[in-house]
Amino acid sequence: MSRNIELTRAFIAAWERRDIEAIIGACAQDVFYHNIPTDPMIGPAAMRQFAEPFLLGCDHVAWDLLSIAETPAGVVLTERVDRFELKNGKRIALPVMGAFAFDGAGKLAQWRDYFDMAQFQKQMA
Repeated sequence: MSRNIELTRAFIAAWERRDIEAIIGACAQDVFYHNIPTDPMIGPAAMRQFAEPFLLGCDHVAWDLLSIAETPAGVVLTERVDRFELKNGKRIALPVMGAFAFDGAGKLAQWRDYFDMAQFQKQMA
């Protein structure tokens, strides 16, 4: 298994543990994060501002990794179903395609996720 795939799996595991410090610690200082239906975020502080309240509202997080591959340029591509059990009892299961790129120090430099916002909103309603 390649280093970048191992880093991606470790990042996913941090989300599943709801470990905000490990999530932020995995990021480069200028990390670029884009949930494609929304505006991009740059930097660990922006990632924390997004992720922390969301994770605090969850009782359980599981990302079912259906497929994982690495491009010749080292970008890791994932096909997943991200599952969230919210404290309010709602359950979300969202199909996602993701792209993860790392810098030379093994920090997450770019992360892009592609999903259907309407499907997410319907499950949140």
